[in-house]
Amino acid sequence: MRILVTGATGFIGKALCRYLSERGHEVLAGVRRRLGGSCNGVLIVELGTLGIDTVAPEKLAGVNAVVHLASRVHVMRESATDPLADYRRTNVDGTVSMVQAAAKAGVRRFVFVSSIKVNGDDSGDTVFDENSAPAPADPYGVSKWEAEQALAALALSAGVEHVVLRPPLIYGPGVGANVLRLIRLVDAGWPLPFASVHNRRSMLALGNLCDAIACSLNHPEAAGRTFLVSDGADISTPDLIRSIARALERPCRLFPVPPMLLKKLAETIGRGAEADRLLGSLAIDPSRIQSHLHWTPPLRFDDAIKATVDAYRIRI
Repeated sequence: MRILVTGATGFIGKALCRYLSERGHEVLAGVRRRLGGSCNGVLIVELGTLGIDTVAPEKLAGVNAVVHLASRVHVMRESATDPLADYRRTNVDGTVSMVQAAAKAGVRRFVFVSSIKVNGDDSGDTVFDENSAPAPADPYGVSKWEAEQALAALALSAGVEHVVLRPPLIYGPGVGANVLRLIRLVDAGWPLPFASVHNRRSMLALGNLCDAIACSLNHPEAAGRTFLVSDGADISTPDLIRSIARALERPCRLFPVPPMLLKKLAETIGRGAEADRLLGSLAIDPSRIQSHLHWTPPLRFDDAIKATVDAYRIRI
């Protein structure tokens, strides 16, 4: 299969290009600007700045499927004057541009990696599934939901099979942001005030996401569907910290503080959104992708966390 991966230089893109290439696919790495002849051993295709530049259909010549990863990613500390406009430019307009080019080039399938933030930031006492009403709570989530809708409309009219995947927090070798910060805190031996937190967070190992994408590329039951995808085992923040400590072979130092007090303290220093991720619940039900595509996550949580920590140790 000849597959174009957009956002190929990112955390997910690098791993996905390698994963697909190792399984015998001809992989094209879609990048904004060409920096060399290859990326992780695959051919580079310069696409320009998605959402601003028009993607030329001839750059997708002979491509059977597109995996669209390129996006303006969610950030905790937003500095843009109009964040929604910036997210829409890349995440909505960029997706539209890619779908239009794919349709003109005769691409058969278009896999779009969206986000569980389309459903919201907190599942409360329930779990999100594909029947849950979209309720994005921030500009990033809004832009991903709008991109999903634009993709569905364009793909239907152009005869392109589209698949949408909504993952939760993704972790794995090379991860950054909140997971990396948490690993560093545990590694440094800091006591952490989360012993009284009893939440449920769904997570997705990078290798499991790559496998789910690969399954979505050619499975006949995937066409036209949206799937929520996760490792299948929800975990609390204290349990995540304990797992990281075991992988680091460090003591786990947790002490109790009422979650409401933690939330208020975080808000006073401008860290309310970060506290929500550590204190709140965001659980999803991945049973549809498991039943419809007969997909099972190949990596266990403990093994994936250990691989994440091992990669962190190599980097420091």
